[in-house]
Order: sequence, then C-alpha cells, then structure tokens
Amino acid sequence: MIIQRKFWTNLKVSNHQNTNISLYAIAMKLMARRERSETELRQKLIARDFDSCKIDKVIDDLLSRNLLSDKRFAEAYTKSRSRKGYGPVRIKNELNQRGVNDDIVQICLANEADQWESRAFSARRKKFGINLPSEFKEKARQMRFLEYRGFTTNQINSAFDFGLSDLEQN
Repeated sequence: MIIQRKFWTNLKVSNHQNTNISLYAIAMKLMARRERSETELRQKLIARDFDSCKIDKVIDDLLSRNLLSDKRFAEAYTKSRSRKGYGPVRIKNELNQRGVNDDIVQICLANEADQWESRAFSARRKKFGINLPSEFKEKARQMRFLEYRGFTTNQINSAFDFGLSDLEQN
C-alpha cells in the first residue's frame, strides 16, 4: 500500500510528462474515487494541461473497455441524489450540466419513477416534521422548499396528500 501511495503522489507533480501512461493513470485515479461522466473526466484532465488529442485517445480506450460509462454514472448519481431528498427536475438539470445525454437521463429517472412521491414526502417530513401545516403561508413555504429540491407540482401535492393518508391510517 505504501508503494501505491508513492506512485499516486508522484503523479501529482505539476511538471508531469504528458505521456499516455501518466494520463491513463491519472484518469484511472480520478475514476477510482467515484463514477464520472465522460465530460467531467475530460474537464478534469484538461485542467491538468494534457494534450486534447491524448485525452481523446485515453477516453476512447476507457469507453471501449467499459471502464467509463455515462449510463453507469447517471444511475449511481440518480440513486445517490434521490436518497438525499432531491427530485427528478433537479437531478435532470445536474446530470445535463455534467454532460449526460438526455436519453440516458430519462431512463435513469424512469427507473426511480415509483418512488418520487414518497421521497418528496420524506424530504418534507425530514425538514418540517410529521405534522402537516395548518396555515397557507407555512404550506406555501414547504411547497417552495420541495420545488427547490426539484420535485414536480404533482409530486409536491401528493407529498401533502400522502401525509394525510398516513395520518388517517394511524
């Protein structure tokens, strides 16, 4: 493990040679921490002053070996953000900013479609508690919060209805 640390710290030197080996190693190091989109990885490597032709070759190699996948990145990102209480609108915007294709984004969001309403309810409950607001002003505030989190109007409304049906059952 110590050998690996020395290897990775040697790659951090700003005057690294622009060889395919060090470029490939840095790309692998960046992807080892977490999944990345093709656009994110490209931006990280460009920021390290590598030649764009060499970056293209390394990214093409990573894509052909299925080590880099926008689909896998989008799935992991969608699951992570939705578990943290974010809705499909916000997640879609964030994935688009990271260069993920709209078709992939739609598929990933559709995989979570049956859970958006319960996630909106959970986000509201976590922030404001189990009790539903009695005043319009407070309900509007909670609705704005859920809208900021990226939930649709239908999901927001069902978060309040979901709460009512839960309270009626208890």
